[in-house]
Amino acid sequence: MAKKDVDDYLQEGIYGAKEINPDEKRKYLGTFRERVVLALTKSQVRGEKGLAEMENVMRQFPHTTVLMNGNMSLRFFKPYRELANKHHITYTYVSNREAESDYGLILATKTAVDKEDILLAEEIQTEEPSEKKDWWKKFLGL
Repeated sequence: MAKKDVDDYLQEGIYGAKEINPDEKRKYLGTFRERVVLALTKSQVRGEKGLAEMENVMRQFPHTTVLMNGNMSLRFFKPYRELANKHHITYTYVSNREAESDYGLILATKTAVDKEDILLAEEIQTEEPSEKKDWWKKFLGL
């Protein structure tokens, strides 16, 4: 490791300590992508869509931490806190006013697991597409 000189100390004092992948850490609520086991978007947290999946993942990975987006209302996290307490898993609120994350909740480990699919599968709506009438059929009432 290179020896620090005065310029390094000045730069660190002005800008703070150097970080590895700061954008990635902001996106995943303070952790790296390779440590994420499950990620829920803000809308999924509001709709309580990932509770069953979260419980399954907590059973598979008992030594995890739940990171909750502190920029959201705390009332949305109540069922997730209860689930974490049930499985003796710690949870933390992460607030960073300068960074905006699409994720509302992250389940992460302390070491890399490098899980390929971390997102909860979106429910596909099975509505049949309605037939669109041509404008001239609508106009003539056909």
